Amino acid sequence: MKRRIGARSGSRPQRELHLHPGKWISVQVELIEGRGEHYWPRPGRIFAAAAEHSFAQLATGIDDAFARWDRSHLHEFELRDGTRIGMADAEWDAEESVVDERMLKLSRLKPGEQFVYVFDLGDDWAHLCTAGKSPINPLESLGIVPDRPLPYFGWGAIPDQYGRAWAADDGESQPPPDPELTDLPALRPGWGSRLRDTD
Repeated sequence: MKRRIGARSGSRPQRELHLHPGKWISVQVELIEGRGEHYWPRPGRIFAAAAEHSFAQLATGIDDAFARWDRSHLHEFELRDGTRIGMADAEWDAEESVVDERMLKLSRLKPGEQFVYVFDLGDDWAHLCTAGKSPINPLESLGIVPDRPLPYFGWGAIPDQYGRAWAADDGESQPPPDPELTDLPALRPGWGSRLRDTD
């Protein structure tokens, strides 16, 4: 028989329900804004993550899933209580202390808890993260038990972190004309130079 949460007798204060090590949860991550733009509909991914995974591993998983190819930027989580979790640096001011993301585990989260992840503190790619309310089975969600947080569902188009639409995009030039596949090697039907009509 399952015991109801909060049904303990006695006058002692009840402990908050946290995720237990060894359990797996879902973490929904939605991209809210970045580079001065708000996104709607908001692209998102849902991750399977173990309570023993670190916030650093979750950050890497998010950056992978949201196509962050330039990782030379700071990033940071912020919980509802103001706790900041990120890339701890001994040179930072004590008043600007950040909990080391490599040390803090996702077991710190409560079911249903919402928190923020920001990648690149300059361009400010802000995401709303929501911990699932119920444990999940990674074998059912992913078909495997991964060694890191891994997305198993998603939606929406992911914007380039610098807003580029093509390789030489400088933010001012017009897009090049569409070659309609004629610039490609003939590795698939329809790729490559078109055959000229012959009489």
